[in-house]
Amino acid sequence: MPHERFDYSPITARRPWRLPKGARIAVWTIVNVEEWDIETPTARQYLTAPQGVTTVPDVPNWAWHDYGMRVGFWRMLEALGKRKIRATTSINANVVRSYEPVARAMLDAGWEFMGHGVTQGAMHLLADQRAAVREAIKLLRDFTGKPPQGWLGPGLTETWETLDILAEEGIAYVSDWVNDDQPYEIRTTAGTLVSVPYTLELNDIPTMVIQHHESSYWQERVRDQFDRLYLEGARNPRVMAIAVHPYIHGVPHRIKYFEAAYDYIRKHRGVWLTTGEEIYEWYKRTAQSSEPPPRRVAGGARARTAATPTRSRVTRD
Repeated sequence: MPHERFDYSPITARRPWRLPKGARIAVWTIVNVEEWDIETPTARQYLTAPQGVTTVPDVPNWAWHDYGMRVGFWRMLEALGKRKIRATTSINANVVRSYEPVARAMLDAGWEFMGHGVTQGAMHLLADQRAAVREAIKLLRDFTGKPPQGWLGPGLTETWETLDILAEEGIAYVSDWVNDDQPYEIRTTAGTLVSVPYTLELNDIPTMVIQHHESSYWQERVRDQFDRLYLEGARNPRVMAIAVHPYIHGVPHRIKYFEAAYDYIRKHRGVWLTTGEEIYEWYKRTAQSSEPPPRRVAGGARARTAATPTRSRVTRD
């Protein structure tokens, strides 16, 4: 356990955390919008290479992703817009150049832009991680008019130095650490970051692509997860993340299950449909941590150690 970053905190021992208007649960949607480089092996394969030999260009797998940008994204944008859900986009920053209409549509819809690297590639493979973080922040700041507050590593990847670099470059919250149902503080060399809960369980990469569940199963899992967190949230509110990709849930045979999941959630009272940024800002304003006072990590990572207005809504009916 990385004790230099955070302490163990059982959720049953924490003070109750209040959400806006007494909501039981904060539900945030993360639409992962990515750029895959056709000149390198694809980031993810849906169709295995013939005879086990990876090809470049990998036309079918690259095009599988590109379908999400050309078609699937627009289905998801419409579905969320009809339900007045403001999403967070975890975005490869170069998308603002290579798929500018997609980025513009998200900006016009009021979505939060969350840092997700420059293009889709693991953080631990980068030659200069800090330079990539800076480039991603600059591209998003120049396009949206403000720097991103949040960061999700491509593939949730980090090195021991990543958290320090992110804090030093002005990032306020991260979502790589899927180990809680509430936000908590992470110590770095530059003060604290906040971990805002993300998800593997409701992420369509594991459920659809890796585990090969039927399309309808994802909706069932969303409902089951929501029901339990909603129940527990009556005592101490919870955060629920829904993580999706346009090339997976934007396809014709899955979009109805995507829509149905939100229709189910919206039927409940006391649900805060929100963004990662708003969860972070609310937590910083209101949380009374039972943890010891935050301290900085001395000298770096493990090897070196021995407010914007709330624009989302709480459902009332």
